[in-house]
Amino acid sequence: MARVTIRDVARVTGLSPAAVSYALRGQHTSAETQRRVRRAAAELGYEAHPIARALASGKTGMVGLICGSLEDFWQQSLAVEIGRALLAVDRYAIILDAADDPVRERELARQLKEQQVDGLIVQPIDPSAPFWAELAAELPVVSIGDSLTGNPHGEVVFDNEEGLRLVLGHLAGHRIAVLTPTPLRVGLPPEIEVILTPSGLAESTAVARELLVRPDRPTAVFCLSDSIAYGVYAATRELSLEVPDEISVCGYDAHPLSALLSPPLTTVDWDLPEVAADSVRLVVGAIEEQTHRRIVRKPRLCPRTSTASITD
Repeated sequence: MARVTIRDVARVTGLSPAAVSYALRGQHTSAETQRRVRRAAAELGYEAHPIARALASGKTGMVGLICGSLEDFWQQSLAVEIGRALLAVDRYAIILDAADDPVRERELARQLKEQQVDGLIVQPIDPSAPFWAELAAELPVVSIGDSLTGNPHGEVVFDNEEGLRLVLGHLAGHRIAVLTPTPLRVGLPPEIEVILTPSGLAESTAVARELLVRPDRPTAVFCLSDSIAYGVYAATRELSLEVPDEISVCGYDAHPLSALLSPPLTTVDWDLPEVAADSVRLVVGAIEEQTHRRIVRKPRLCPRTSTASITD
């Protein structure tokens, strides 16, 4: 069967091919004409050739997504949500894994720019790197989690000060160690030990095991990723430590699996579906040259039975 062309749609609608092309792109024509042309195109089975569409619009329809680490379950779920949200607005995600490596993160961003993606969403490992300002001068960039140095486009940031306040209040009286996949940009009391920990299960288990065999081990471990908390659980079972009787454990991103653990994991909910929707809305706005927007996500503590009061 011959492929339906713009000329076929023009013949049915009585418009010129140029007018049909403008109407399909929502340009220089009335809303009524656009509806009539799109209805005719749908009935005829017309589909714009992707290369022709890209040449005409200067857009590829592709948006890059760089995840800090796809070994992190929350980031996996976020990537799924973002991919679906982009598809709902006729755009497609190219999802790449920086594997907790800032050098790899920068290289992936450069590659995506060379592939001419229309925009980039990133969960940055190193948000303060000067590279981001250089990239944002050439490509719409939206960050998730942290602000990027010199980025004029958009960001979905977390109110980490409030999140930390909620958790530290919940763990009041405990001797706390914090396990984090990236350096903290929010200050903590000096008595709290901060340990950089990869997101992968084997790696986070090894770090937690080393921490928990110490004679001065903490009474609570606060993980800035539920995936890292899963590694702490694995280490406690290897060492026959009871959660929360001997060690309290808290996560930070409310992955659905966390409610299924034994005991269920205390964590902090940032509303993952809304984070995905916000980031897609901002990157589409940036691609369409709308103004910069900053969205701040507020935390909600989800207390469960993985944490115990120090007086219990």
